Amino acid sequence: MTDDPGQLLLVGIPGPTLDADTAALLRRVQPGGYILFGRNIQAPEQLRRLIDDLRDLSPVEPVITVDQEGGRVSRLRLIGEEPPSAQQLRDRSDEQLVRRHGDLTARLLRLFGFNLDLCPVLDISFDDEADNSLRGRCYGRTAAEVTALAGAFNAALRAGGILSCGKHFPGYSMAGQDPHHGFPSVARSRAELEANELAVFRHFVPLVDSMMMGHVHYAALEATVRPASLSPAMIDGLLRRELGFDGLVMTDDLDMGAILEAGSFDDTLALALAAGNDLLMICHRVELFEQARRVLEGQPRPLVEAALARVRAFKGRMQPPAPWSQAAFDALTLETWDLRVAVLGPERAEQRSTETGSRSPVERY
Repeated sequence: MTDDPGQLLLVGIPGPTLDADTAALLRRVQPGGYILFGRNIQAPEQLRRLIDDLRDLSPVEPVITVDQEGGRVSRLRLIGEEPPSAQQLRDRSDEQLVRRHGDLTARLLRLFGFNLDLCPVLDISFDDEADNSLRGRCYGRTAAEVTALAGAFNAALRAGGILSCGKHFPGYSMAGQDPHHGFPSVARSRAELEANELAVFRHFVPLVDSMMMGHVHYAALEATVRPASLSPAMIDGLLRRELGFDGLVMTDDLDMGAILEAGSFDDTLALALAAGNDLLMICHRVELFEQARRVLEGQPRPLVEAALARVRAFKGRMQPPAPWSQAAFDALTLETWDLRVAVLGPERAEQRSTETGSRSPVERY
């Protein structure tokens, strides 16, 4: 089953439980992993049961992942306390608090059965008010600040047994629009990129377990106007050959507006695989999972085998879930509250995140 092309899919599921039809579909498709959103989370025991059910669908241990960043992009705030955002931690400029957040995040995720966190965000916040989906999500305003603080979170997360993902290569920071809604193209010189965005990603190449490709085009990096997530020049060329990253590469969500404009679903999948991605992310269109599997079955076998090999290597580093207990979750919830107070102070800690950052659905999925 480890040579099954379904293993190259990372998919979302419709709701908080697995109905018989969805379970049967997933058994047929055999996706390599699952990404959970707010729609999948109702209560602590329910979430652990859902993840256990997903793990039981396949003889191959699946990737179970989530965006648990902090602030508004914290799926688990629906059932517990909201951890501080990257920007709130940045404003304190205390690496020990960031490490504490990474360690707490790892223990919380393993309690539920997750094995990968789609963190850290490696984008630089050149403008804290930019309407590009990143508001509140960046660890720094300079390459050095992101390197230090995102590095502290990443190290603690991995030490706690959760694999990490650097995102969003080569950077959404200067995008003039939110890629959830349209396809951004950035006019920025190679020298500017080398001193900023690429300096951060280059630093993290040996430090993260996976990289997520952004749906963005940089004219200085590639003349062909296409998303980096569908570009051999950006993945096989820049990320793998030039920067030397040999880990797992995944697309950002292929249901985002930037990609829906790019072409047909079948062509998008074929281009994503040919570009060098190992996991293709389909977060919402459940009805297309079987079609996606068929498309992958028809791709050149060397491409499929190369991606499968990287998926297998990645899965070989995944850690099993921690034993579940409500008491353990309650204790971690108290720790999250204590961290909020340490970062924000008692009065601000009472205020949960209300900013949306843009029209982006990033916090609502």
